[in-house]
Amino acid sequence: MHRTLADDLSRLPELLSTARDLAVQELAGLAERPVVRLDKAPDPEALPGIGAGGEAALARFAERWAPGFSGSAGPRYLGFVTGGATPASVAGDWLTGAYDQNGSGAAGSWATALERETVGWLRELFGLGAAHSGAFVTGATTSNTVGLAIAREWLGERLGVSVSRDGTAALGRVEVLSGSPHSSIGKALSVLGIGRDRLRSVPVLPGNREAVDVAALDRALSELDGRPAIVVANAGTVNTVDFDDLRAIAALKERHDFWLHVDAAFGGFAALSPSYAALVDGLDAADSVCVDLHKWLNVPYDAAVQFTRRRDLQVAVFHNASPYLGLPVGEPDFVHLTPENSRRLRALPAWFSLVAYGREGHREIVERNVALARDLGERIAGLDGLRLLAPVRLNVVCFTLAEDPTRERVAELAHALAETGEVFVTPTVYDGTPGLRAAFSNWRTSADDVDRIIGAVTRVR
Repeated sequence: MHRTLADDLSRLPELLSTARDLAVQELAGLAERPVVRLDKAPDPEALPGIGAGGEAALARFAERWAPGFSGSAGPRYLGFVTGGATPASVAGDWLTGAYDQNGSGAAGSWATALERETVGWLRELFGLGAAHSGAFVTGATTSNTVGLAIAREWLGERLGVSVSRDGTAALGRVEVLSGSPHSSIGKALSVLGIGRDRLRSVPVLPGNREAVDVAALDRALSELDGRPAIVVANAGTVNTVDFDDLRAIAALKERHDFWLHVDAAFGGFAALSPSYAALVDGLDAADSVCVDLHKWLNVPYDAAVQFTRRRDLQVAVFHNASPYLGLPVGEPDFVHLTPENSRRLRALPAWFSLVAYGREGHREIVERNVALARDLGERIAGLDGLRLLAPVRLNVVCFTLAEDPTRERVAELAHALAETGEVFVTPTVYDGTPGLRAAFSNWRTSADDVDRIIGAVTRVR
């Protein structure tokens, strides 16, 4: 064994203790850390020829790189939809690295069984029935891609071809219909060979809504003359967290032949609260579902889950035909269900957080975030120079300048907010108007943080 490796092994407890001390220090100061870093990163250095050892690497990281890391895990990072990491999930993530299990199959480890237990808990949490099976993937984009890959195979089944064997060309023209799809849907269609331009926009409801007009969707499906299609419904749109009427869309299956994929990346967490669960009524009727866990479950990156009613088609798409991996019979190994062969045990941080805080603890996070978002929305609506672009429906506040909201002026406002170090929000365009969106999904965020956010907004608007 190399001398430096051997030395690190002999001093492993001390090395891990030093890493723990650095993590504790950083997490303790997270609330006061600049939410984003806008200054220039260090220039790249040459690859070390002779290693310095673990302790020296930690010291170099702490001095050279740690100061430039953002406070994205903290309470006032409201960009995108970014959760933090609950204490229990951090512990689970550390142990994930320590155990270093390959979650691709059940041979020789209980890791796969733990993932199956965790998927079962999540299925229950989101109100899905036993017909839905699932697996962990890297994020919402991969979850959407897996769901649409299964949908693609279903189209082949309906048309009498096997896409997994014959390729997408065997399908001919594919129709994918949606009202306000996330950008990852187009990316998934590109990856799957269906094509971004096959995504057909269906009108949304009038009155400042992003939810699809179900009557318009009915007409669009009728125009296909019985040809099977894919419908992508939304349980929580990016800009305003609007929800399609999932039950009404599913009822259209009585007259039309389509696969229903629901993108519930963060909106699916509405199911945790009795006050908002009606928003996802009908989710169980979906053929495939995407949920992103490093958003509102507040587990470390990267973690998402996908569900489907057609595991047989999922195996047809993703099975790995190699004798050393085993055949996908009975309860198939995860290697036959997702794009990866090698799979980090992403389920472990989620398992830790669910055991530690349960349904009630995670419901409290959701309800607190929603209450804080509504508070911020009311306070922004009362400020001169700003206006809401849409009602605060759940956990996202979408707002803009009251006068002349050009892309440039709105971008200047976003940059000015970031420069305060107090808050980070991301730009968008809603109904043709440039704006900003503040998304609440972090377990740490409190009323005091809203005070600091509105203070920053007041100073720079």
